[in-house]
Amino acid sequence: ERPEQRGVVMESAAVLVLQRGTGRMERGGGRRRSEVEQAEKGRMKRTIIKDWKTRLSYFLQNSSNATKMKSKQVGKHRTYFRPSPEEAQLWSEAFDELLANKYGLAAFRAFLKSEFCEENIEFWLACEDFKKTKSPQKLTSKAKKIYNDFIEKEAPKEINIDFQTKNMIAQNIQEATHTCFSAAQKRVYSLMENNSYPRFLESEFYQELCKKTPITRAAQGT
Repeated sequence: ERPEQRGVVMESAAVLVLQRGTGRMERGGGRRRSEVEQAEKGRMKRTIIKDWKTRLSYFLQNSSNATKMKSKQVGKHRTYFRPSPEEAQLWSEAFDELLANKYGLAAFRAFLKSEFCEENIEFWLACEDFKKTKSPQKLTSKAKKIYNDFIEKEAPKEINIDFQTKNMIAQNIQEATHTCFSAAQKRVYSLMENNSYPRFLESEFYQELCKKTPITRAAQGT
């Protein structure tokens, strides 16, 4: 065998070894990248859930109920305990189920706040309170406040309703009745039910509430 032939064979062998080594490094690097990506996704998920819990906790502490009497607050706070997974799952059956539950309503309100459209639920709640008002004087003053807060052009919490409905409300509040905002409330309700509500049910926070906590051996032994 000639020296130049041996040199070619050795060079070819060296190239093959190098290619194999590079392939292993690439595969190893790919696995490491995948592990890093999975770890990053896990951290992001934990951060999102933590952020939801922080938002909800902040909301509950600063809810409109804070203006009520302390004696009533004690009873109200008891209803804000974390719901069971079964109770939370009921919220997905109907939008009204969610709104009827105080914790669910608070959670949904915090969700809308994170999407920068909390004016919808605030308007709906203001309308619910308005319909329960008995005093004619209070009815008129509340109607004007709702109009100033949510209806008029460039209102601080302006809701998305058509011009015709706005004009009708402007005329009706001159002699306020309990039906002044009925059309607008139905419009906002439909908007939340068809858009925000489905997104809430898919949110990390809601999915976390629906998870059942595994029963540990220690719990079973007690």
